[in-house]
Amino acid sequence: MTNERIAGTVLQLDPSFDAFVSGGSARLLRSAYLIIGDRAHAEDLLQVTLVRTARRWESAREAPDAYAYRVLMNLLKDRQRGLSRRVTEQPLGDQVATFAAAGDHVEAVSDRDALVRAMKLLPARQREVVVLRFFADLSVSETAAAIGSSQGSVKTHTSRALAKLREALADDDHDALTVRTEVPGAD
Repeated sequence: MTNERIAGTVLQLDPSFDAFVSGGSARLLRSAYLIIGDRAHAEDLLQVTLVRTARRWESAREAPDAYAYRVLMNLLKDRQRGLSRRVTEQPLGDQVATFAAAGDHVEAVSDRDALVRAMKLLPARQREVVVLRFFADLSVSETAAAIGSSQGSVKTHTSRALAKLREALADDDHDALTVRTEVPGAD
């Protein structure tokens, strides 16, 4: 066991926690990013999730992924409540389209941007379910446990979310084609 000082508290960390962090933190970060669409906030949420999981490692050790995802989902809900009280920020605009002829990198960025925009159109619960099921690769039962819901609810949210994503991404593909044909010099 190693000693770590976290927020003024000395914790004795089990080597199994270190293994969990090494193997699971990338998945947790990716999940947080896909839900909120902001890497800096996702990293902050990951850090708090890992600290809270470390503090309760004795009980979390039995199912560390489920425990950590539950903590992450609770933090995301808290964040949404806090954001609802703030003035909303406005994006600068879609500037990727002006560089559409630059090659594969721009196309990959554009695809990622389209996916993040489509995910933001989903209600919070559907967004959580999609990320946990398809990006974190959790089963229906693990997802239900992580969000505190029934398996039937997870299936319903998954079905509705995928339908909305297909529609949003199809609309985005149509919009992207329109924008690309209007870019000077892209003919």
